[in-house]
Amino acid sequence: MTDSADPAPVRRALLSVSDKTGLIELGRALAGMGVELVSTGGSARAMRDAGLAVRDVSEITGFPEMMDGRVKTLHPNVHGGLLALRDDAGHAAAMETHGIPPIDLLVVNLYPFEDTVTMGADYGTCIENIDIGGPAMIRAAAKNHGAVTVVVDVEDYAPLVSELEANDGSTTRAFRQRMALNAYARTAAYDAAVSSWMAGALNDAAPRRRAVAGTLAQTLRYGENPHQAAAFYTDGSARPSVATATQVQGKALSYNNINDTDAAFELVSEFASDEEPACAIIKHANPCGVARGDTLKAAYTRAYDCDWTSAFGGIVALNRPLDGDTAEEIAGIFTEVVIAPGADDAALRIFSGKKNLRLLTTSGLADPAAAALTIRQVSGGFLMQDKDNGRVGPGDLRVVTKRLPDAREAADMLFAWRVAKHVKSNAIVYARDGATVGVGAGQMSRVDSCRIAARKAEDMARTLGLDAPPTRGSVVASDAFFPFADGLLTAAEAGATAVIQPGGSMRDEEVIAAADEAGLAMVFTGLRHFRH
Repeated sequence: MTDSADPAPVRRALLSVSDKTGLIELGRALAGMGVELVSTGGSARAMRDAGLAVRDVSEITGFPEMMDGRVKTLHPNVHGGLLALRDDAGHAAAMETHGIPPIDLLVVNLYPFEDTVTMGADYGTCIENIDIGGPAMIRAAAKNHGAVTVVVDVEDYAPLVSELEANDGSTTRAFRQRMALNAYARTAAYDAAVSSWMAGALNDAAPRRRAVAGTLAQTLRYGENPHQAAAFYTDGSARPSVATATQVQGKALSYNNINDTDAAFELVSEFASDEEPACAIIKHANPCGVARGDTLKAAYTRAYDCDWTSAFGGIVALNRPLDGDTAEEIAGIFTEVVIAPGADDAALRIFSGKKNLRLLTTSGLADPAAAALTIRQVSGGFLMQDKDNGRVGPGDLRVVTKRLPDAREAADMLFAWRVAKHVKSNAIVYARDGATVGVGAGQMSRVDSCRIAARKAEDMARTLGLDAPPTRGSVVASDAFFPFADGLLTAAEAGATAVIQPGGSMRDEEVIAAADEAGLAMVFTGLRHFRH
């Protein structure tokens, strides 16, 4: 039998919350409607201190709270009051026989486990912040939503009060169903957080089951295409990112905006704020220009000069707070989104005249070396892996050619390597003097990426009125090894003088010989950066 009371009156409410935000106001509203308030521990004290009449849950259970609060609501008189079907004669008789009072409304938010983990608490502290009674009550109330209303989010307090006021102290079935959905999603997310933390604590990279959860941040107009519904969920991480950024101005971000802005910010975060100013311009999740400069404006201009065509309508990410000079330069062309760790007043004034330009500010840059997991859905499941936080420094490079790279080439190779990590495979990046001058991305063959990047550089040379393509005297980075010498020779024909690549091909010796014959310097990193 399923209880289907509609509307369902609220005469007794059990409130047990960790986050006391809005509790007093909710308690007063409920009391004003004649609802009996039952509560536990700190919640009861807070409401009594505010002058509200509150009944202790121990009066219902007949047992005091014990074991440092671990046991207080795990009792038949609580769960019976939540689970009893109001229109079932047998349930009603059991309630009367055992003195179980019905509970019509449950308001619970859980111990702050996620926050505890984020703060870096030790194992024991994290364990103590795993809520047991809360999820049990939430699931019981949600199961019996035919008669019981369950609220788990502070932001639903006001809608609850409005619902009760509109229905003479009752809730409608539709409202209870929505709240039950929220409730089950909350306990699922909570369990996902606990299980993920425990897998990490045990260094289990592949536990038997993986649970993934998120909180709705934004309902999107559509997905990649207008016929696809979409939404943006956040995972609760405090890491600087597009998910934690503040949108200062501009219309709502789209699905593609969020995806591209994430790519841009992750790339520019490779260049720490204590390094030279840096800029990354992204189009369709691939960089179309990345550069360093003496100033932020110079970095942007040099990045833009890599590929004017692709930069139109692109995403700009900066490793320094946006200043007025740079904002004025960016505002000169159509740009979808700018993301930076802050913006000064002059920049805000300039951008205020560009109502459709979205400006996002962050609390800082992301740590590219931080451990994290990435997830990709496939039909029937999902793939999970460690985030690619691999980096190489000068000491990691192994020179494999007769000619050694000079200081400028070595610096440019490391710059190009950082960029290539963020280019879709097969990835080729030409760079010179701390700026990309040609990018080839996402091709089925590496030699095609080499050709496309070189051709783009030739196009820009004509646009800028240069005497020669900017690939002359450049270095080239390849995200994976050259399977044949053809790609390397194409880069040499474009004017590259030095090459950085992982190595590891069965034809390495052939490729090294070709580099020697062409007079190139080449280094192996021993590290691959496939990005599919």
